[in-house]
Amino acid sequence: MAALKGLREGGRGRLVFDPPGINGDEEEEDSLMVLLSVLAQNGQVGLCFYDSTDSSLHYMIDTPDNHELHLLARVIQEVSPHVIITSAKQERCMTRFLHKLGSNPDYKPEVVTYPYVDFGLEVGKQRLLSAHLPFLPNSVSEREKMSYLSSCISFDSPLMLRTVGALLKCLDRRRVGVELEDSSVGVPILQFNAYTLKGVVCIDRDTYSVLQIFKSELHPSVYKLHSGEKEGLSLYGILNRCRSKFGSRLLRQWFLRPTQDLAVLHRRQEVIRFFTSPRNSDAQSTLQSLLRNIRNIPTLLHRMSLSHTKVTDWQSLYKTVCSAVCIRDMVQHLPQSIQLFHDISEGLSDDLHYISSIISRVVDFETSIAENRFTIKPNVDPAIDEKKRRMMGLSDFLTDVARRELEHLDARIPSCCVIYIPLIGFLLSVPRLSSMVEKEDFEIEGLDFMFLSEDRLHYRSQRTKDLDDLLGDLHCDIRDMEMAVMTQLQNTILERSSSLHKVLDLTAELDCLMAMSSASQEYGYTSPKLASHRKITVMQGRHPLLELCTPVFVANSFESSELQGRIKIITGPNSSGKSIYLKQVGLIVFMALIGSDVPAKEAEIGLVDGIFTRMQSRESVSVGLSTFMIDLNQMAQALNSSTGNSLVLVDEFGKGTNTVDGLSLLAASISHWLRKAAVDVPHVLLATNFHSLLQLGLLPSSVLLSLLTLETAVDGDELVFLYQLKEGICQSSYAANIATLAGLPISLVQRGVEVSELYRTGRPIKRVDKASSDEQANRCRSMVEKFLNLDLEDKDLDLQRFMKEELLPSAGDLLNRS
Repeated sequence: MAALKGLREGGRGRLVFDPPGINGDEEEEDSLMVLLSVLAQNGQVGLCFYDSTDSSLHYMIDTPDNHELHLLARVIQEVSPHVIITSAKQERCMTRFLHKLGSNPDYKPEVVTYPYVDFGLEVGKQRLLSAHLPFLPNSVSEREKMSYLSSCISFDSPLMLRTVGALLKCLDRRRVGVELEDSSVGVPILQFNAYTLKGVVCIDRDTYSVLQIFKSELHPSVYKLHSGEKEGLSLYGILNRCRSKFGSRLLRQWFLRPTQDLAVLHRRQEVIRFFTSPRNSDAQSTLQSLLRNIRNIPTLLHRMSLSHTKVTDWQSLYKTVCSAVCIRDMVQHLPQSIQLFHDISEGLSDDLHYISSIISRVVDFETSIAENRFTIKPNVDPAIDEKKRRMMGLSDFLTDVARRELEHLDARIPSCCVIYIPLIGFLLSVPRLSSMVEKEDFEIEGLDFMFLSEDRLHYRSQRTKDLDDLLGDLHCDIRDMEMAVMTQLQNTILERSSSLHKVLDLTAELDCLMAMSSASQEYGYTSPKLASHRKITVMQGRHPLLELCTPVFVANSFESSELQGRIKIITGPNSSGKSIYLKQVGLIVFMALIGSDVPAKEAEIGLVDGIFTRMQSRESVSVGLSTFMIDLNQMAQALNSSTGNSLVLVDEFGKGTNTVDGLSLLAASISHWLRKAAVDVPHVLLATNFHSLLQLGLLPSSVLLSLLTLETAVDGDELVFLYQLKEGICQSSYAANIATLAGLPISLVQRGVEVSELYRTGRPIKRVDKASSDEQANRCRSMVEKFLNLDLEDKDLDLQRFMKEELLPSAGDLLNRS
């Protein structure tokens, strides 16, 4: 056994013997492993990793990444995995990334590739269901296990789920941490943790959806059915004023990766602040017009590397480089104290001017467009110029040759000409005579017949052969020589490709910031103060989307200090604006975390590490969960993952089940946060119609708790919403007034009010579809009198009529059957 203790797992599952006598801590440290599984497809990255230190599985939801996989590089830098697992079928960007990673002498993880089938979505789910989870009882059913796992790991990220399957396969093969155990013992997973990069704010898909940060709609144009979708009314839609596609793409990445990095946020804010000043509007307009000419540089360079460049590609590249030079020259006259302006002035090097000048000197765009091929200007290559001069003077020369040929032809032939056809050479062309019917008639002495075309016969003569030998295939020679020049030009540009990539990065950033400054000017936003404390203060905040759809919007403030009022419970009637207020606060905080100005009079935002919501019940067919179960999963995510720097928005939690159970769960959730230390309590905004939560005193008193409501006024029978937030508790839900506004029948509403009052006061509720007790007594008395007056001698007819008409309408039928 002592010898066995010296065995540990080496690369690719090898057992390496460690000599006895080494320090026990060192042995344990050497045996610890981090295995990372990753897939990159269509601009998205999904990954997960297993840490044998605490037997935990960490997952990151599918996230956009660029073609150089900068996001993945940051993850690997933070996690430092010993093993990287990926698919044998991978995109080119992943191949380049792994090659670059392998050339790093300081860090060389082991790379394991599995067949693509091991990264199947269903394979991943089944392996997850079969995983060894010691904290779950053995008797748990597969459906119950799936319900539990859906609360631990996001099933909305297909790439990540596929990487989980491959990771679990690798763990089982290598038996990480259980190498010396019986083969029946699986690799344990003791906990699931959502992973986010340091400085990146955690926001899940439900939050993006409910806050309407993105919203896809079907495109109404029949000409865009292939794309299928367009951006609807969303935060991204109103802020995206980008002039280039790469600017729009970068802005979307900023939206998907809000940051806590104050240096990055301040860098963005100073540019937005500069362009929102009216005196800089001319500079902004000029720069935005130049940005329209920035094209897809990576695609152009890729085509150049394959020598597949078209004339339009050269035009696009020339416009891009010229515009980039103009942008640099203009930015150099702007304040260099602004970091982005300084980076553009320094980063866009003189290589761009060299590229633009050499393209301008070499490429003849007018002729290239006319001939639909690459052609060069005069004075670039003397040999090409000489051949082109021959081609230009060829017409007069061939006329003279044709005149001499005509002197030796049959007198019946009235005319002839000498023509040049690329790849064939020089030919003598004569008109077809009426006597030339059969092919044998085409033969002319001293000439070799070639072909017939449009009643003209084409021959090769001795003189045309001499021309071929003397002048050669001029057209093809010129094309070949110009292609050689194009290849040299391509190589010259590719050597300076790093300068072109900088153009894309810096101009895309400039485009995004000018887009957000344009929106800020149009909608009246203000620049928020960003700090590293835990406070959030918003003065007269507005909902950035709703204010565009309503003629009047009532602004409301929000304040959450470090030690007081961090949990706010908002009560009020339906349609009073509770949900809008929650979303408004969430959107303002989100906008601050991407560096944008915010819709408020003033704002001071402390760094937030995550925004969690329980506001929208999203059905999930793939997981097969009920609406209430999905609500619970969202609430569990907020309770388990939020920290003292998080923002939690909860709307009407508990309404998906019976009143008592829902109220109990809501009270327990709030009490959970109130029992924490103040530094661990997130900013919580909770809207509810469970007034009993406060009226029955179900919550402990705490300075962390703040009670708010939205003002309303009753004018006769009409309820007026004032939408103004104030401290206090709503005493009534005004459900009847809301029902009347919704158009429910008056009688139905009145009956609802009556039942509600009886229930509230504890009095019995009588059904309106049953007769009262007095009516029942009178009916019974009348029935008895009629029965006593029956003529029993005529019992068959009289008794049958009585039972059929008075007592039991169906009894007569029974008697007839008997």
